Amino acid sequence: MGAAAIDLLYWRNVKQSGAVFSSVLLLLFSLTQFSVVSVGAYLALAALSATISFRIYKSVLQAVQKTDEGHPFKAYLEIEISLSQDQISKYADKILLYTNTCMKELRRLFLVQDLVDSLKFAVLMWLLTYVGALFNGLTLLILAVVSMFTMPVVYEKHQAQIDQYVGLIRTQVNSVVGKIQAKIPGAKRKEE
Repeated sequence: MGAAAIDLLYWRNVKQSGAVFSSVLLLLFSLTQFSVVSVGAYLALAALSATISFRIYKSVLQAVQKTDEGHPFKAYLEIEISLSQDQISKYADKILLYTNTCMKELRRLFLVQDLVDSLKFAVLMWLLTYVGALFNGLTLLILAVVSMFTMPVVYEKHQAQIDQYVGLIRTQVNSVVGKIQAKIPGAKRKEE
């Protein structure tokens, strides 16, 4: 699944990537205008209209041609779609591991186990207050989807220049963080 997602984001198959990108953007833009319930209902109605129309079309075609092809969706109706107990257990274990890791990290940050990490987290939360004032969650989600489909291709085409500028920025940030750590007592990171 990981390789398929990478191929999708790097536009290896332009038709498939374009279909997924436009579908997701259409869904997100729909959610900006309508409620989740309305969008879900409209999507279900559109799917039902298409499948019912196709079923009626195939039935009429079979009646006119006097053939007995059967149900047009028979192959899809016979596919097993239930999750096994092992699959559910595997996903539940992954969710449990992720939840426990997040809780431990948040406890470490909020209870100031490491002053530098807690200060970085505080700065991040402070910056997010400004982001939240400028954008709502749906707009950020739209920007994230557009970035996911454009940034990998841009980076792939201009990797040398981007790496050069990221290196310069990283050097500057590390120098500023080093100066701040030198001035704050007890803020020196432990050598790992």
